[in-house]
Amino acid sequence: MKYIDPHIHMISRTTDDYQRMAQAGCVAVTEPAFWAGFDRSSPRGFFDYFTQLTEFEPARASAHGIRHYCWICINPKEAEDPVFAREVMSFMPEFLERPTALGVGEIGLNKNSRNELTIFEEQVALAADHDQLILIHTPHLEDKLKGTRLIIDALKSRGDIDPGRVLIDHVEEHTVELVLDEGFWAGMTLYPDTKMTPQRAADVIETYGQERIWINSAGDWGTSDPLAVPKTRLEMQARGHAAVTIDRISFDNPNDFLRQSGKFLVDA
Repeated sequence: MKYIDPHIHMISRTTDDYQRMAQAGCVAVTEPAFWAGFDRSSPRGFFDYFTQLTEFEPARASAHGIRHYCWICINPKEAEDPVFAREVMSFMPEFLERPTALGVGEIGLNKNSRNELTIFEEQVALAADHDQLILIHTPHLEDKLKGTRLIIDALKSRGDIDPGRVLIDHVEEHTVELVLDEGFWAGMTLYPDTKMTPQRAADVIETYGQERIWINSAGDWGTSDPLAVPKTRLEMQARGHAAVTIDRISFDNPNDFLRQSGKFLVDA
C-alpha cells in the first residue's frame, strides 16, 4: 500500500521514523512551517529553518525513498509581533521559489487575536500575489469553531481566493461540515489523545464522505504518532471499506490537491 502524509513535522522526528514510515508504505510527506518548540529570538532563525526545510529534510527523506516537500510561513504561534512577522515575510518569496516548496502554510490562528488575524490576512495576500497554495492551521479546543469562522470570513472577504486551492487543517466533528460546505479542502489531524483518533476520523468519513478530505499525522513535538495514517487505513479496512475508498483519502486526495502547486510529484 502507498500513502502520503501531507502534514507532518519531520524536524521533530528521528531518522528511524522515516525508515518506519517507508516500511509502512509512505512515498511522500509535506512539512508545513511551524513552531520550533520555542519562540525564535530573531527573524534569522526562520531563515535558517526555511533552509532546513528546503535543503536538509529532502535529503534525509530521500535516503529512505520518501519525497519531502514543505510549506513556508510564519506560524500563528509566533505572529503576535507584526514587526517581527513582517520581517520574516520579507524573505519568504525566495523560499517559495525553491523546487520543493508547495505554498504558504501553515498559517492561521492560535488564540484568535487581532495581530494573528492581521498577519494571517497579510500572508494570504502574499500567497495570492505569488499564486501559491494555502495550508491553514485552525485553533485547538474551544477556540476552534470561532477561529475557523474567522478564517473563512477573512478568505471570502477578499473575493480572489479559490477555495479549491486552500486546505483548512485540524478539522473536527464540529468544523468539518462548515469547511466542506464553503468549498475548501479539509484535513483531519490524527493524534493518540487529542484532535482526531483513527476511529473518529473513520466516523467523519462515513458521515461526510470522501470528497476534498485527507488525513495526516502532524508528528509534532507533543505526543504524536508518525504512523497514524497507515493505522487509520487499517481501521477503515477493519470496518469493511473498499480499498479504493481507503486509497482515496490517504493517497488520491492529497495527491490531487498538492499537485496543483505544479511541483508535487509522486508515482500513482
